Amino acid sequence: MSFPFPVAAPVPLYLAPMAGVSESPFRRLCRRFGADVVVTEFLSAEGIRRENEATISKLRFTPDEHPIGVQIFGAEADAMGEAAALVTDVFRPDFVDINFGCPVKKVVRRNGGSGCLRDLGLVERVIRAVRAATPLPVTVKIRSGWNEEMRDPVTIALRCQDAGARALTLHPRTRTQMYSGQAQWDEIAAVVQALDIPVVGNGDIKTAADALRMREQTGCAGVMIARGSFGQPWIFTQARALLDGTPVPPTPTVEERFAICLEHARMAAAYEPDRRGAAIEFRKHLGWYVKGMFNAAELKRRVFAVESLDEIEPIFAEYLASGAHERGDAQAASEPALEHAET
Repeated sequence: MSFPFPVAAPVPLYLAPMAGVSESPFRRLCRRFGADVVVTEFLSAEGIRRENEATISKLRFTPDEHPIGVQIFGAEADAMGEAAALVTDVFRPDFVDINFGCPVKKVVRRNGGSGCLRDLGLVERVIRAVRAATPLPVTVKIRSGWNEEMRDPVTIALRCQDAGARALTLHPRTRTQMYSGQAQWDEIAAVVQALDIPVVGNGDIKTAADALRMREQTGCAGVMIARGSFGQPWIFTQARALLDGTPVPPTPTVEERFAICLEHARMAAAYEPDRRGAAIEFRKHLGWYVKGMFNAAELKRRVFAVESLDEIEPIFAEYLASGAHERGDAQAASEPALEHAET
């Protein structure tokens, strides 16, 4: 079983599609750190069809982002097909991914995302319409069901495969769980056994070790990392080393983390024409990069107030000059190691 688009690694690592996070600068940064495949933020089929300016702007990507998929959502089969055709003709990604997993209320209230899982006939019609509209491989991302009563990931996955999906990603929670509880990785293993197409595992990958553990426990063909990448794109480098059985690079020092964050900020500034808007949008990334540092609360207070990305470097320089990072290193060395908590 092989992926329907070229990937260099035997067990590829995916950056998950995440609204407001997996924008082009972050995708490119994660690719540099070893993400084998990236996917755009999930985008409305109606917004694409109507050529909504905000939606179309999120379809931009650069040559170094390949292989890249464009993820679309919607509950109208014809509209999804039209959107897939436009994406294919104008933007030419490597594959089109259909979102059947988003649990957010504003999406599911129109039957989009995981709302489609209440009607597997609709799921099949959407997949077939998209397949008919594009020569690109069509993949899907699903949850285990709408709620506990309708929880049946194997049946859902088989219906997706029968409709023509060429690969499938499972986040093994129901829509009603949102992000609570624990992802049931045994369901990924069951889907892997049932399907003939590649299955990508997703959910609760907080550390590089989690990526290896998911692969070993489920036999998944690929691993998709979502919130575990927040503020630590190097998780891909470390996970690749574990999967390949090579020495794992150390976690970056505070100085190195700041340098990575500044590189990310420069990429965001070059990508986004609205400089103040770019800074405000970048604040969440700043919070993730400084999480867990010594005196992080005060550092977050300062970075959450930036209105220009040029303000970041002086804040970091002052923090380093104060020696706070050295006190943090000493404190960390005297405490037992803790797993990185999912944001």
